[in-house]
Amino acid sequence: MRAAQVEVCGRAPVVTERPEPAPAPAEVLVRVTAAPITPLDLLCATGTSYFGAPALPYVPGVQGVGTADGRLVWFPTSAGMAPGDGSMAELAPARAEDLVELPAGADPFAVAALGLSAVAAHMALTWRGELVAGEQVLVLGGGGVVGQAAIQLARLAGARRVVAAAHSPGGLDRAGQAGADAVVALGLEPAGQAGALGAADVAELGERFAAVCDGPVDLVLDPLFGVPAAAAARVLRKGGRLVNLGGSASETCPLDSATLRSRSLRVLGYTNNELTREQRAASVAFVAEQSAAGRLAVAHEVVPLQETPDAWRRQSAGTTGGRIVLRPG
Repeated sequence: MRAAQVEVCGRAPVVTERPEPAPAPAEVLVRVTAAPITPLDLLCATGTSYFGAPALPYVPGVQGVGTADGRLVWFPTSAGMAPGDGSMAELAPARAEDLVELPAGADPFAVAALGLSAVAAHMALTWRGELVAGEQVLVLGGGGVVGQAAIQLARLAGARRVVAAAHSPGGLDRAGQAGADAVVALGLEPAGQAGALGAADVAELGERFAAVCDGPVDLVLDPLFGVPAAAAARVLRKGGRLVNLGGSASETCPLDSATLRSRSLRVLGYTNNELTREQRAASVAFVAEQSAAGRLAVAHEVVPLQETPDAWRRQSAGTTGGRIVLRPG
């Protein structure tokens, strides 16, 4: 079979021929239709993640969509996090109990692009963030896959207003396309330019958030941390919640004690790793149903498997307009 293979940590995979995998007793063989290149795939392949350096060579791909026993299914793998191969191949082994059957009419590439990023947005908003109808939500990183999904999922959960923030003009456009009521540029340079934020910018950014929000915010969804999170905390109502699910802006945050204490804020952490198998499956099924119904989508690009090296480099550099999904078949 053809597969993308990581041979050296820190380098893009190569496309090569490999023997067909032999599934273990608890596994099934999935014929892969769609395999997204996700941030976790990129991180694991560097050899610097907290999972440790992966055993080489290996097929990356922590999730995918394909067919098993005549069913269209979503499936996860532990590729890059534990010994074994992933979804970026024509065939991939997956644990039978982890498969989630997709609804009729689901677009496998659209579902693959959403995947666990949309699960994170969904569960961070509802399970961890306790979003209820009528609340106002601020989504940081609104141009990313998590952010785009969160904007739409907040609306589906009954949010009365959704404001989004992003760094780049492209990210702002994607957030707007996803349905944000208002968008805020995170860079503090002249319009159309994105730049790094410093701790001194917290107050100024907080004021710009306040200018477009309709009063205090109930819930902030934060995959960025750093200055954006500290600024967003300043527009939360008393007892408001900030759910952090990433640190792409910074691993530290200049959140001041006065803001935290004066408003009795709740700052909550979220990771998909804390979900039970049943929670994850239910969320994947919900995401797929909304996708099939035309209510949930993120910007993505479908690329043939043979173009994996270039696609991997582009996704890693952030020069794409959305999530790249590989097509092995």
